[in-house]
Amino acid sequence: MLKHSSLFLATFAATLSLAIFALPRRATAGPLGSGPQDAASQAAGSQDSGQTSSPTQSVPADAGMPPLPADKYLWMEDQHGARALAWVRAQDARSLKILESDPHYAAFYAQALRIAQSPSRLSIPEQHGEQIYNLWRDAGHVNGIYRKASLVSYLSNHPDWQTVIDYDALGRQDKVNWVAHGLNCLYPGNRYCMVQLSSGGEDADSQREFDLKSGQFVSGGFALSRSKQDVAWQDKDTLLVARDWGPGTMTASGYPFIVKQWRRGTPLSSAKEVFRGKPTDMSARGYTLHDARKHSLTLFTRQITIFRIRTFLLTPTGLQELNIPGKSQIDGLLDGRLLVEINEDWTPAGQAQTFTRGSLLELKLSDVLKDPAHLKPDVIFAPTAEEFLQSVDLTRSHLLITTLKHVQGKAYIYSPSLLGWSQRELPVPQNVSVKVVSTSDADDNFFMEFNGFLTPPSLLFGDAAQGTLRYIRSQPAQFDASQDVVEQYQATSKDGTPIPYFIVHPRQMQLNGANPTILYAYGGFQISMTPTYNGSLGKLWLQPGGVYVLANIRGGGEFGPAWHEAGLKTHRQRIYDDFAAVGEDLIARRITSPRRLGIMGGSNGGLLMGVEMTQHPDLWHAVAIMVPLLDMLRYEKIDAGASWVGEYGSVSNPAERAFLAGISPYNQLKPGVAYPEPFIFTSTKDDRVGPQHARKFAAKMEEFHDPFLYDEIIEGGHAAGANLKEQAQTWALIYTYFTSMLEGK
Repeated sequence: MLKHSSLFLATFAATLSLAIFALPRRATAGPLGSGPQDAASQAAGSQDSGQTSSPTQSVPADAGMPPLPADKYLWMEDQHGARALAWVRAQDARSLKILESDPHYAAFYAQALRIAQSPSRLSIPEQHGEQIYNLWRDAGHVNGIYRKASLVSYLSNHPDWQTVIDYDALGRQDKVNWVAHGLNCLYPGNRYCMVQLSSGGEDADSQREFDLKSGQFVSGGFALSRSKQDVAWQDKDTLLVARDWGPGTMTASGYPFIVKQWRRGTPLSSAKEVFRGKPTDMSARGYTLHDARKHSLTLFTRQITIFRIRTFLLTPTGLQELNIPGKSQIDGLLDGRLLVEINEDWTPAGQAQTFTRGSLLELKLSDVLKDPAHLKPDVIFAPTAEEFLQSVDLTRSHLLITTLKHVQGKAYIYSPSLLGWSQRELPVPQNVSVKVVSTSDADDNFFMEFNGFLTPPSLLFGDAAQGTLRYIRSQPAQFDASQDVVEQYQATSKDGTPIPYFIVHPRQMQLNGANPTILYAYGGFQISMTPTYNGSLGKLWLQPGGVYVLANIRGGGEFGPAWHEAGLKTHRQRIYDDFAAVGEDLIARRITSPRRLGIMGGSNGGLLMGVEMTQHPDLWHAVAIMVPLLDMLRYEKIDAGASWVGEYGSVSNPAERAFLAGISPYNQLKPGVAYPEPFIFTSTKDDRVGPQHARKFAAKMEEFHDPFLYDEIIEGGHAAGANLKEQAQTWALIYTYFTSMLEGK
């Protein structure tokens, strides 16, 4: 079962690791792609936009604010414009010639591709009814197949897979490079599903109804054309659809704010509006929850900002607001109890007790329906000074909760009863990530995965009713980890806050400051960074003797909501100070030195890289900046940027604007500074952050005659690409870059 969080956050978190799948590289070849939508985009971009008329055009600010600084690279924001793409192709050709001619590249690419396409990779299960499903990509299935096997077969060593959807064949039929974005299935039974199809990996998708039992798309069934959209089943013949309904129906963030009810057999144009947010919101959506006791509840949300919502429930007398905290999310319905995770302290109306942020609470459904304005929560889980909630998943009758204790994964089964909740802890190894990968609403079975920096993923099968967990299989090691160890250290940030970090290094590492080291972090959106197995990192970097560091800086969720909130908006410099402190600690311990220290991050982590490069150019020798935000004075006007005001602040607020101007990497680049030579990676079809940030940052470096490497792929969306070949090529380029920069003389 999925959490019902925001449309953005669900997709945002899914691509943070950059270990994504993509279509063949096309940036150096010229055309945008072979599908009809790509052709239309190419035609639309055949002339430059009006933005190119003045090379130093000033950008209007919000009413009452002075204009933003003149920006000579506004023409780079024309995402598919001919002038911008010509610049991209030239930079790609120059940079790829350098990297692909490096003596390490060919072997790195072959190794990364072999790892990515390995037939011994774990087949991650999805449970639908009595069948196990899996999305699988390999050399013969570039965009993948969706396949099924019985549970008994799957639990054996040799599952009897049957293909259900062939995405490559479907793409050839439709002349669109379809990338699988998952299935949204009808409760109960999960027989009918809306299949989500993305052209080239964009967040926007098309959706079609599919019958898992027959293995066919439903003739005359529900079908939705391309949009950023949120679709939920209300019942077998009714969908709740939030999408682009025409001019004026999308927020400034690029998400829908109008929800309509669409009946089977009627045209989409006849769908009835049932909920409306505001154009100033981030988004709106509707969905229905169910439990095994045949309770159901239809809810609508206004996502005011990325972290703040208003929730309404559908009652026989109409919509009524559910009086829960704005910073909260609903995790599901179980045994007649509505499960609510709060991210701010909450004293309910008429109650004396205050509930601590980071807690998981229950609300009796009967009480909710009787009076949604005066609620009486009970605690299921409350954080301690050491342990913090990470995820909540539901089986038919139980809860599965994962936590972090000193950034170490733990897992529990919670079971409801008339007397409250009982708890059982599941056995979990040290220094691994713990993840529930699949549950079933038809029974209490679940699948869990363990993996760590040096520990290949292991899959376990559990029964929440019995409290059992048994090993099924592990992925064979993809690199030799016998000479490496994992340790957890601590740095002290500028304000005295201890910042933990993991370090993976050779067992016999010499403390001489000469060890090539990559430091990675994310630092935002309350997303936790934990130990994870990465075959390419291991084979291409660790096995040859490199050191890898993962920093648990503020902005993440490793220590609950407070850890995230400490770095919001104008407090964000703390995040950047945390990261610099870890780098300085590595140098002070003589693990590495500025000459041997490289840093890497993507998306919000790409912003982190840009800030660290401009604030501490002498602390690192290599910087990999992936699908980044970099122009923080214009981020709200680029793709989905307006949705992140809750995280970064807004230029419409004088204090926040001043802070953003002071940290914005694009605006802080200065001529005459000896910056490290960065590797900048992005995607033309990134419709979330967009390639505009990376382009403008690189163009300004070019203006200042500073060295840089640049790679922009056309398809792939907000990720490293959209298929295994692209993923392998991206990792090969990254580690070729770091090897060249950090191991050379």
